[in-house]
Amino acid sequence: MADYIALYMFAVVCLLLMLGYPVAFTLAGTALAFATGGMLTGTFDPGFLAALPGRIFGTIGNTTLIAVPLFILMGVILEKSRVAEELLGSMAKAFGQLRGGLGISVVVVGMFLAASTGIVGATVVTMGLLSLPSMLSAGYKPSLAAGTICATGTLGQIIPPSIALVLLGDILSNAYQQAQLNMNVFNPRTVSVGDLFIGALLPGLALVALYIFYLLVYARLRPGAAPPDNSERASVREILGGLLPPLTLILLVLGSILAGAATPTEAAGIGAVGALLLAMAKRQMHARRLAQVLVQTMEVTCMVFMILIGAAVFSLVFRGFGGEELIHHFFLDLPGGTVGATLVVMAVIFALGFILDFIEITFVVVPIVGPILLGMGVDPIWLGIMIAINLQTSFLTPPFGFALFYLRGVAPQTLSTGAIYRGVIPFIIIQLIVMGVLWYWPALATWLPHLLKP
Repeated sequence: MADYIALYMFAVVCLLLMLGYPVAFTLAGTALAFATGGMLTGTFDPGFLAALPGRIFGTIGNTTLIAVPLFILMGVILEKSRVAEELLGSMAKAFGQLRGGLGISVVVVGMFLAASTGIVGATVVTMGLLSLPSMLSAGYKPSLAAGTICATGTLGQIIPPSIALVLLGDILSNAYQQAQLNMNVFNPRTVSVGDLFIGALLPGLALVALYIFYLLVYARLRPGAAPPDNSERASVREILGGLLPPLTLILLVLGSILAGAATPTEAAGIGAVGALLLAMAKRQMHARRLAQVLVQTMEVTCMVFMILIGAAVFSLVFRGFGGEELIHHFFLDLPGGTVGATLVVMAVIFALGFILDFIEITFVVVPIVGPILLGMGVDPIWLGIMIAINLQTSFLTPPFGFALFYLRGVAPQTLSTGAIYRGVIPFIIIQLIVMGVLWYWPALATWLPHLLKP
């Protein structure tokens, strides 16, 4: 029984999180409670906890994680300055006379918003408030409108530069180095957040293209479900006025990373300053709103780093109880070798996506399974992109997907929960197709990073 204490601890954490307890304190509190019991019974070496101050100072000195508050600041500024609202209006006027055009506008705007915020809840809620009333009043089938908004809201997991990829890239970087050191490779290769950004470009754009293709086909087969908007068409100047500012900002951030001119942290600084200048140019950033932006940025940032500290405590105690060796032996004994182990990890992460947010999964699960899979020869960039799309699919899957709950919270009562569930099914199928293609053709994620890497 003592050999499985680490797994019991993991199960208790999942149970407490399902009951709604705060993530950071649940992780740290449960781990410390088990560690105390282990020290009293002689099954836990307190020396493992001695490494905690070093972990915390390592987090403080991690320059990659500075990108987190900067990208959060960029996203909050764009949200508060009504850039997304203006962009949606411009895109709707540009594509409105096309069948399914409003849905296409929602996908494009959702892609930009996802790239700027990277937080599923923020994107779904914002798009739900902005676009759902417009789609329903335009005569769109309720299930199609709901499915489109939920699906585009989850793009924040895979469209760079997202916070999810920043955190996942940092964890995978550490896991990759650990895996190589475990194999006695003392001059380890590295993988960066920038590599993950570049690797996510083609799969992310493929998802967006397939979403748009589905909407066009659906509108053609069922014209009444996605009617065109017969209102006056916008001029080119109006369309460019709403489209160019956010597009220029995001291209500037991504372009600086792709060109090697800036690290993701430096690019995040460019994005934050650019978003602030954009909001000031639109006269949407007075002192009171700036204070709201800074407070919201601070709240989200503190939440992320508190979870990171809680996860550091949890991982140390988990390792102290022999959990890492237990998981390693379990994977080695699985039939199918590396393929079987990867399938099991993906299935577990998909299931955990129903009860845990991407931050908890990134900080708790990936550090446990990452070094093992990477030690078995799995490409770190491919693994990161697969995890991101896997979580994106999990957040969209009924009946427990987070995106469904977020939309249900802001949708009118006339939109039934069943309609939301029916609407997301085609988009789930699209994401499974992309995951399947990525599984059998890893170059979709790895080709561009290897091409651009010096």
